[in-house]
Amino acid sequence: MPTTFHLTPAVAAAFPDARIALVTATGLRGHEPWPATDAALAALERQLADGSWQPAGESDPRIDAWHTAYRSFGTNPRRIRPSVDALGRRLAKQGLLPRINPAVDSYNAVSVRHGLPAGAFDLAHVTGGVVIRPADGTETFTPLGEPDTVEHPRPGEIVYADTTGVLTRHWNHRDAHRTRVTADSTHVTFLLETLHADRDGHHLAAAADELRALLAPHGDGTAVAHLSADSPDVTV
Repeated sequence: MPTTFHLTPAVAAAFPDARIALVTATGLRGHEPWPATDAALAALERQLADGSWQPAGESDPRIDAWHTAYRSFGTNPRRIRPSVDALGRRLAKQGLLPRINPAVDSYNAVSVRHGLPAGAFDLAHVTGGVVIRPADGTETFTPLGEPDTVEHPRPGEIVYADTTGVLTRHWNHRDAHRTRVTADSTHVTFLLETLHADRDGHHLAAAADELRALLAPHGDGTAVAHLSADSPDVTV
């Protein structure tokens, strides 16, 4: 069943140059080997170890933009970090990226390589459409990996939400447990985000292409669409 993603006028007005790439895959086969994803993870870890590459840090404009955005809606980005910032710091400290399942590993590799936040929703568990909007404070959120926890986003915090509840807090800090991507997920929309499409649109395009290439051999089909102030509605 189609799912519509909507960027609300409030978010578009506050972040007019934001652009979100939606990479949707159908018929994913998460239980087979994904050698290209394994190679992508290993390559990043090898490049970090030999000093030829390092993840984007706080001083990088791509990360700094998210810190500024977080502060604008009342989140301390050094306590609750944008996903790509947290992932890059973990990689720099440990020298390894987590291995979760092939689909999640794919978007983690693309995210940290290009310095862009990434996430994903199993569309089988999304109810109604997905809206990117400021929270009103009445919503509920159950964090990934904590199925017995219920949180309430603060009013004004940017969230992804469907008709049941919040799917991602603090724009891209953490996804919900209900719509998490597992090896059994077959219909998934992956999201890659930039706040400055004028400056970083080429990173977003390259990241979407790279993610699509990792997904394509392991599914029945892939498609890429974009959300922005000029195109605030996409159906996948």
